[in-house]
Amino acid sequence: MSKKKIICLALLTMLLWGSLFPMVKLGFQAYEITSTGDILLFAGVRFTICGVIICAFALGKNRKNFIPVKSSVLPVLLSGLFAIVLHYAFMYIGLAYTDSSKTAILKQVGVLFYVCFSALFFKNDRLTVGKLIGVLLGFSGIVATSISSDGFSFHIGDLFIIAASFCMVFSNIIGKKVFQKVEPITATGCSQLFGGVVLLAIGLAMGGKMYFALDRSAWIMVYICLASVFGYCIWYSIVKSNELSRLFIIKFAEPMFASIIGALVLGENIFKIQYIIAFLLIALGIYIANYKSKKAKGTDREIKGGHEETKGMQPEK
Repeated sequence: MSKKKIICLALLTMLLWGSLFPMVKLGFQAYEITSTGDILLFAGVRFTICGVIICAFALGKNRKNFIPVKSSVLPVLLSGLFAIVLHYAFMYIGLAYTDSSKTAILKQVGVLFYVCFSALFFKNDRLTVGKLIGVLLGFSGIVATSISSDGFSFHIGDLFIIAASFCMVFSNIIGKKVFQKVEPITATGCSQLFGGVVLLAIGLAMGGKMYFALDRSAWIMVYICLASVFGYCIWYSIVKSNELSRLFIIKFAEPMFASIIGALVLGENIFKIQYIIAFLLIALGIYIANYKSKKAKGTDREIKGGHEETKGMQPEK
C-alpha cells in the first residue's frame, strides 16, 4: 500500500471518528442519557452491535481467521479491555467534569508520549526530527482549535481524560503485536464484542436505562455503529504494517474534524479563525512527519543496493 493511500485511509478514519463526537452527543439527547450508568450502557450497546457485525463479516469471509484467536485470546481480550472498556469509561466519566475544548487537548497527551518514546515499544519505530516537528505542529493545531476566553484549570476530570488517552495508545501497541498472528478485522470484532458486553454489564449493574424506538434515535445509532465499524477496521488494518508514531501524528486531525462536523451539525460558525489555523498546522505536521526527501530515498536505495551487491560477491579462492 502506497504512503499516499495510507495517509488518505488514516484521514478517512479520523473523519469517521471525528464525526462520532457530535453524533454521540445527539445520541445522548435522543435516548435521554443522563446518568453514568446510562452512558456506559449506551457505549455497551454500541460496541456489542459493532462487535457482532464485524465478527459476522469476518466469519463469513473466512472461518479459518478465527483459529489463531484461540492462541491469542488473552492479548485480544486485553486489547478490548484497553480500547473499549477502560478508554470509553475514563473518557465518558471525564467528560462529565471537563470541558470539551480541553478534552481535545488532553486526549493527545498519550500520543505525544508515544511519539517521543516509540523506540521503547518497537525498535524500528524511532523518533526522527520530522516526527518531532510533526507532533509539535499537530498538538499546536489542537490547542488552536480549543482556544477560548475561559482559560484552563486542572481537576479530577482531566486525569480521567489523560488516562483514556493512554488507554488508547496501549490498545494500539497491543493490537499491533496481536495483528502479527490474527487478522486485524477478526481481532477488532472480538475485542469490540468483549468490550461491549463488559460495558453492557457494568451499565446495567449501575442502573442504566435506554429506550429504543424506530425514530430519529434509531438512525443515529445506525450511523454511530457503521462509523465505528468502518473506522476501527480501516485503522487497525493500516496499523498492522505501518509505524504507529506516524499514524498517531495523523490522529491529530480527529479533534479538528470533530470541531468542524460539530459546528455543521449544531449550526455553529464553521469559519472560525482557530479552525483555519488548526487545519494549516495539522496538515503541515502530517506532511513533515511523512515527508522523505529524494536524497534520503536515494541513500536508502544505495544502502539496499550495497547489501545486495555484497551478498552476491564471492570470496577469492
